[in-house]
Formats: sequence, C-alpha cells, structure tokens
Amino acid sequence: MKILIVEDNQILSKYIKSSLENQGYSVDSSYNGFDAEKKILSTDYDLIVLDVMIPGKDGISLCNDLRKNGNKSKILMLTAKSDIEDKIKGLDSGADDYITKPFDIRELLSRIRAIIRRGEEVNGDVYKIRDIEIDTISHRVFAKKKEILLTLKEYSLLEYLIINKGKVISRLDILEHCWDSDYEMNSNIVDVYIKRLRKKLNDKNEEYIKTVKGVGYRLEK
Repeated sequence: MKILIVEDNQILSKYIKSSLENQGYSVDSSYNGFDAEKKILSTDYDLIVLDVMIPGKDGISLCNDLRKNGNKSKILMLTAKSDIEDKIKGLDSGADDYITKPFDIRELLSRIRAIIRRGEEVNGDVYKIRDIEIDTISHRVFAKKKEILLTLKEYSLLEYLIINKGKVISRLDILEHCWDSDYEMNSNIVDVYIKRLRKKLNDKNEEYIKTVKGVGYRLEK
C-alpha cells in the first residue's frame, strides 16, 4: 500500500513513516500543503495521512480541493485540535477518518488498517481469496492451511494483489504502490518479487498469480 504523510513536524513525520514502513507499507513524506498537492497529482496514493495545520495550503483546503477534483485516495486527518467543530470540518471536507494529537501509534495503525479495508471483502482483519489468507495485523500468511513466511515487501505485494484480485495490475502500478518514490521505475524488481512469491506459494503453474503478457499480473479469483 502506498501512503503519503503530510506533516510539518519532521520528527513526528519520520516516526510515523518508520512505523508504517515496519508494517510493510510504502511511504512518502511531505512537509507543506503545496508540495503535498504536487506529489498527489503525480502519484496514486492509497491513503494520505494529512495534518490540518500545515504550511502553505492547510489540510482542510487541500482535502476539499482533492475531493472536488475527483481524487479518491483515503484520507486520515491529524490535528492538535480536539474541538468538535474542527472534527466536523475535517470530515465534511472529505476525510475518511480523524485522529487527535497526541495519539498512540498503535491507534493510528489500527485506524489506517480499518480505512484501507473498507469496501473490501474482509473478515475482521483477515483477507481471504481461495485458499490464501493473510492477517493484516500479525502479517501471517497461509496457503492451503500451511503458513508461508514472507518478507515485509513480499507481504506488501501479496496484500496489494489480493485487494485488487481479479484485476490486471501493471508492473508500474505495483511499483508505485509497493515501493517508495525513490525507486527506479524501469527496474525489474517487480518480476523478481513475483517470482519469489510464486516459489513460496508453490505456484509453478500460475494457479494464483497469472502473468498477463505485455501488461502485468493478475491474482486469480
């Protein structure tokens, strides 16, 4: 999953970024509203962690403009304010959820998981497709009732494929959603990780992950 953190407190931003990356997310950072807007216009983020009080364009204005322009990224707003009117403004501007500073990082991670799985076919915190199950909290993965040990990046890739099950996903889309923006877009790293996933899933005949020639990959329903 590709996440953008928009927070002008660089210490807090780096802490959130590190915590998210430890959960397998691909994370970019921005410290003001105008820079964040440029990043959002050029990159397809699954979720934006957006502070209300940021330099340049404030969080409420940025959220309003994104929604008016049809941006469908999930948005979780952060603010030091606790007044109910500020919460209403945030949600009415198009945010999906709202959390007040100071917060426990565990609550932030839980809220992010809840936002991401909205609208998905999820049983609690578990994604299921055919005989594959992944637990989004423990990051444990099972195939045919057998636990499969994955690295964080392998897990992130499998989770993205499962969320988009049945859809053809291009290599570029996978790279943008599962790696940060510093990675070379012409890299063959996606093919390398698909090969690793297939090996661990014992997917020799593309029973799970289908190659769509000239386009990318599809996780079969």
